[in-house]
Amino acid sequence: MANVNNKKTAIIGATENPQRYAFLAAKMLKEHGHPFVPLSIHGGKVLGEDILDLKIQPAVPDVNTVTMYINPSHQEEWKDYILSLRPERVIFNPGSENQSFKVFLEQKGIAVVEACTLVMLRTGQF
Repeated sequence: MANVNNKKTAIIGATENPQRYAFLAAKMLKEHGHPFVPLSIHGGKVLGEDILDLKIQPAVPDVNTVTMYINPSHQEEWKDYILSLRPERVIFNPGSENQSFKVFLEQKGIAVVEACTLVMLRTGQF
């Protein structure tokens, strides 16, 4: 049964590689009952979910959170797309922090968190 507190999360930089943090985030989101939408320029599946092609910028309704797993040098081209998802917040995981993007999002009224999604889930701060 869906919990109204569950936060639909778009994973930018999703991967089917179980050794990567983006994969572990999908796994933990699922375990905690949060629906996730994996997005990447690379295809594949994550826990039965097709990885959507970031290059076509698919419409994803009802996104609460975007969690970033891509290097800041690759984020600029996705700024408008991420904004179009209308998230309440964006999480910059370690290694994805981007000060100029953070300021851009905050100016648009989007909360920005520089933290690890895995730690947030484990500690009930998600």
